[in-house]
Amino acid sequence: MYAARSAFFEAVKVAGPSREDTIARVTMVAKLLDNAFLIPGLNRRVGLDAVIGLAPGIGDVISAALAGYIVWEARRLGLPRRKIARMIGNIAFDTALGAIPVAGDLFDVFFKANQRNVRIIHDYLGLARRGPRHIDGTAARIDER
Repeated sequence: MYAARSAFFEAVKVAGPSREDTIARVTMVAKLLDNAFLIPGLNRRVGLDAVIGLAPGIGDVISAALAGYIVWEARRLGLPRRKIARMIGNIAFDTALGAIPVAGDLFDVFFKANQRNVRIIHDYLGLARRGPRHIDGTAARIDER
């Protein structure tokens, strides 16, 4: 029975989502939690983390649990314990200060723990955050007319 279950889970792991799928999913969750909405007039983006945090007590616990998904996926991607601990520290800091009634809600607008955690994943895996750092090819000057 155990061998059959083990073989099933190994088959699921092999056929499961690729590393690129996982990174895309984690990036999407971080954007949803930290940058989902634009505040008109301020040109500042907030996410569901700040909105859910408005609910006293339970809101910060729910947003911490959602942020924990990013850490779980990072562990599955093979990040070392030091990086995982740093990510958990970001979430703990965000949750602790976000629990303060009014100041915590303002803090959630500026401190984006999930974006920081995705940046840790990208830096460790050597992925470009915004486009390539180097462009292959040659440059040609076009004369002005």
